[in-house]
Amino acid sequence: MSKISIRPTAGGALALAALVLIPVSCAKPEAKAGPPPEVYVATVVQRDVPVETELVGQTRGAQDVEIRARVEGFLDRVAFSEGSFVSKGKLLYQIDPKDLQAALARAEADLATAQARLAKSENDVARYTPLVAQQAVSKQELDNALAFRDAATAQVEAGKAVVEKARIDLGYATITSPIDGVVGTTLVKAGSLVGRGESTLLTTVSQVDPIFFRAGIGEAAYLDISRRAEAIRQANAGEKVAITLILADGTVHPHTGLLDAVERAVDPTTGTLSLQFSFPNPERLVRPGQYGRIRFVAEVKKGALLVPQRAVQELQNLRTVAVVDASGTVNIRTVKVGPRFESLWVIEEGLNPGDQVVVEGLQRIREGVKVTPKPVADAATEAR
Repeated sequence: MSKISIRPTAGGALALAALVLIPVSCAKPEAKAGPPPEVYVATVVQRDVPVETELVGQTRGAQDVEIRARVEGFLDRVAFSEGSFVSKGKLLYQIDPKDLQAALARAEADLATAQARLAKSENDVARYTPLVAQQAVSKQELDNALAFRDAATAQVEAGKAVVEKARIDLGYATITSPIDGVVGTTLVKAGSLVGRGESTLLTTVSQVDPIFFRAGIGEAAYLDISRRAEAIRQANAGEKVAITLILADGTVHPHTGLLDAVERAVDPTTGTLSLQFSFPNPERLVRPGQYGRIRFVAEVKKGALLVPQRAVQELQNLRTVAVVDASGTVNIRTVKVGPRFESLWVIEEGLNPGDQVVVEGLQRIREGVKVTPKPVADAATEAR
């Protein structure tokens, strides 16, 4: 059997070499890892933080006095500008006094008649007394004279009361403001009959300096705030907690107030307790019936940990913060937040003083990655 030998030619050798080199030349070089992403971090700071409480409520006058017609008559005139400030004793309404003047005159005439009868009966008693001793008149006649005198005396006292009543009724025809305050719009006009069968409501005058603010608070919240406020008063040598009034347009009333009164009992329909606060109001800017909010410091958290609010992420009621350690590694921590303070958030659990938290660049990081931290204004700087 003959043997066949195959000798590689020069061209074949080159082709074989090319086939061997093709996979090597087509292989992709390994990608170089990029630099760690840059993030901006803030330092967790520790400081005492006042915890403020806000309540929503409505203003009311320190005194809201209803002005009513206490006697019957036709209204002669309305003597004030609606919505203006009136002083105590300022004329508000005038009721036609003619009928009341006539009633007073009749009462005075009846009193004069009763006084004349009393004088006659006293003269009779004075005349009969010595005659009885002389048996010139009977004892019965003296007794009758004494009885007439007593009756006349009672009639005089009754007449005096009628005159006083008529004089008081005549005084009610002139209606003045009982307090310094702001008068409302009039509910009746000149020419109207008022006071027939009832004391007709004419208008209302409200004392607005000071102005009261009333707000409701839940029973549990009231107990909590009361205990904390008492601790603050003790820390401040017995001084009361100052109250800030925020008006409906967001502006702050220029005068701080104080807690004035606490309602006697919890309202069973709402389960709330009414609190009344008093605020100076010399400019008379705040009027009764305005809505607003009051704010006061209910607690001071000692050594609270603070981070910028934008450093806290929330997902399904779970709040997390990205912490960068000394080696530049990101650690995602679950935290428990407390109250807000300006642009910061109080952290109750999950962080330590001095920790570096990511404020900007959160979308580029995840647990365990390396980052290049760059500082931003720390929490203390943001608070100022």
